[in-house]
Amino acid sequence: MKLKNVLITGASGGLASQLVDKIEAENIILLSRNIEPLVEKYEANSAIHLYECDITDNEQVKIICQNISKRFGALDLLINNAGFGEFKNFINFSYEEIVAMFDVNVLGLMNITKQFLPGMIEQKSGQIINIASMAGKMATAQSSIYSATKYAVVGFSDALRLELKDSNIFVTTVNPGPIKTDFFVKADPSGEYLKKVDFIVLSPDKVAQKIVNVIGKNKREVNLPLAMTFAAKSYQLFPRIGDMLAGGLFNLK
Repeated sequence: MKLKNVLITGASGGLASQLVDKIEAENIILLSRNIEPLVEKYEANSAIHLYECDITDNEQVKIICQNISKRFGALDLLINNAGFGEFKNFINFSYEEIVAMFDVNVLGLMNITKQFLPGMIEQKSGQIINIASMAGKMATAQSSIYSATKYAVVGFSDALRLELKDSNIFVTTVNPGPIKTDFFVKADPSGEYLKKVDFIVLSPDKVAQKIVNVIGKNKREVNLPLAMTFAAKSYQLFPRIGDMLAGGLFNLK
C-alpha cells in the first residue's frame, strides 16, 4: 500500500529506521529532537523530509506541525514512536524525571496527534499508530513511571478509537516487549536486564514489519512477542497470580 504523507516521531531510533526502510510513501516526514545524525543518512532520498522538533515544547510543536500541514497537506499515517524509559524504584525518581517521561511519552504524543487529526478528519481518512508497550498491559517492578505512561497511551488510544469509529480513521496501538534498540542505553545502562530477557527480546526489523502489516487496516492493537501477549492476558484475568509472577519469577530488573 503506497501512501502519500507519512509522519514518524522519534525518528532517530532503531525502530523508526526500520519503518522508513519498509514503508512506501510519496513523502515520509521524520521528526526528531536532533536531526543531525539523520541528515547524511537520508540526504540522497528525496522522499524523506527531516524536521527537528522537541515534542515537549508546545509552541515549537504547533509551528512545525502547521508548516508541515501547509507544505504537504493532511497525513495518511501518523506513527507516534517517540518515547523513553528508565528502570529504577519509584522512590529514586525525582519529580523532574517523572514529568520529563510523561512530557515525551504521553503529552507529546497527544499534542502531535491533536495537531494532525483535524486534517485527517477533513479528508475523511487516515491512521494513527501509537507505539505503546507491553509495560502498558502488565506492570513490573522498577518500571512504575514508564508503565504509567504506557498505560496512559493505551487508554488514550482506546478512547480515541471510539471517538473516531465513524470517521474512517483507524487508531492502532502497538505493544511490543523489549526491543533491541538504543532505548536500553538510558533505561538499562548496565545491560543486565537485556541479558536476562534475551529469550524474548525483539529485533527492530520484526517489530517494524508487524507494524507495516497493519497499515491501512482497522486493527485495534498489535501485541508481541507471543509469550508476553499470553502473560499480559493472564495478568488481566488473574491479577493476583499475575502480581505474584511479576514480583517474583518474572521480576528480572
